[in-house]
Amino acid sequence: MSSRPFKILGLQQVAIGARDRTRLVALWIELLGLELTGAYRSERENVDELLAVCGEGNARVEIDLMQPIDPDARPRVHEPALNHIGLWVDELPAAVAWLMERGVRFAPGGIRRGASGHDVCFIHPKGDEQSPVGGEGVLIELVQAPAELRA
Repeated sequence: MSSRPFKILGLQQVAIGARDRTRLVALWIELLGLELTGAYRSERENVDELLAVCGEGNARVEIDLMQPIDPDARPRVHEPALNHIGLWVDELPAAVAWLMERGVRFAPGGIRRGASGHDVCFIHPKGDEQSPVGGEGVLIELVQAPAELRA
């Protein structure tokens, strides 16, 4: 597949959800010692999350600890508990266009600014009649890699 106009550069994040993230914070921040680096809240995405990191440089991975603003509303960021994985992509617009041409289904919202400030887009966990290729049950976030990571 040498015609692919993009490259996956590595793991950017793992997003974990719970109805109440108190126990997630106790485990990931207090016990495992990850560094808390920020927070993000979006009514539209029904998410209140804390951003933690482990690793350094190109091995740095974000661990998002999420809870829903409204547990009964959609999207349900706490179901499943392993909400999504994020992958660094060198050329996000080219990746999205190429994948769409090949039947990949994307979640609504298109390319937009994500919680950590990078442009993002999500591959839907399930394909449908119009776009039959999905994440086989896993929500996959494609994240535009910054220049220093692309180099």
